[in-house]
Amino acid sequence: MDISFFAAAVVAGTPLLYAILGELITEKSGQLNLGVEGMMLMGAVIGFKMAIITGNPYLALLGAMAAGGFGAIIYAVLTVTFRANQVVSGLTLTIFGTGFASFMGQGLMGEIVPPDMKLFFADFKIPFLGDIPILGQIFFNQGILVYSGYLLTIIAGLYIYRTQIGLNLRAVGENTAAADAAGIHVSLYKYVHVIIGGVLCGLAGAYLSLVYIPSWQENVTAGRGWIAVALVIFCKWNPYRVMMGAFLFGGLDIIGFRIQKFDIHISQYIIDLLPYIVTIVILILVSVRKSHSGSAPASLGVSYFREER
Repeated sequence: MDISFFAAAVVAGTPLLYAILGELITEKSGQLNLGVEGMMLMGAVIGFKMAIITGNPYLALLGAMAAGGFGAIIYAVLTVTFRANQVVSGLTLTIFGTGFASFMGQGLMGEIVPPDMKLFFADFKIPFLGDIPILGQIFFNQGILVYSGYLLTIIAGLYIYRTQIGLNLRAVGENTAAADAAGIHVSLYKYVHVIIGGVLCGLAGAYLSLVYIPSWQENVTAGRGWIAVALVIFCKWNPYRVMMGAFLFGGLDIIGFRIQKFDIHISQYIIDLLPYIVTIVILILVSVRKSHSGSAPASLGVSYFREER
């Protein structure tokens, strides 16, 4: 594989990076949101629609993040305020997001991102870092949203592990009752971090429709939201591992295009299935190999009833 393959894997893995970070932050608060796919689709369609209407990349990204955040608010109201089942609520959000994208995407089929927008998201080299042999060509000759992904990963790690708010967040996810007894506003922490997760998922969807494709098509996420949920487990709920998981699966996503250059007779359908097969294998391995380090937050998926504390 040449250097261009690894650079392309970074591009293909960037939407996964945003989605994984979003779901990881959500799960750190003890909320299991399986609506990642739906929020990505909502962000993708609103971001694209804003790009066509306004031609402004900032408004397009803002619209996408707002759409993802709106989906997260729906989920938060159901699961935090009304204590609905988190799994069912997440699946419902995915169904809602899929229908929302299909409805809002009517008339967008065949539309492409305006040239000025493409220029805004175009690749550029970071001085000095871009000149590093091999690594510079892979990681530092990319677009603004790729660089933002690097930065957000570092910020998320510092936020979760090096701040008082991050410590409180982990306390809420590990033992909600104890956190509540310690005076932490549990519902506020859950709401805020669920919404942050939704905003990042909306941004992941915007990257797909505005940068990666960049045109509108039905089901633009193609199951990436579900892969992101699984990769949170693969990354062991550690934000510093997110880039590794995202870019690995980005490579699996595009490997079929590279194989076509060689005289290897493998069905394209099998190649397309590769990321999902690897995801299933990873989930099986993680389930079999029990470990206290890197385990899920203890209160993940458990609705909190203050009266039962």
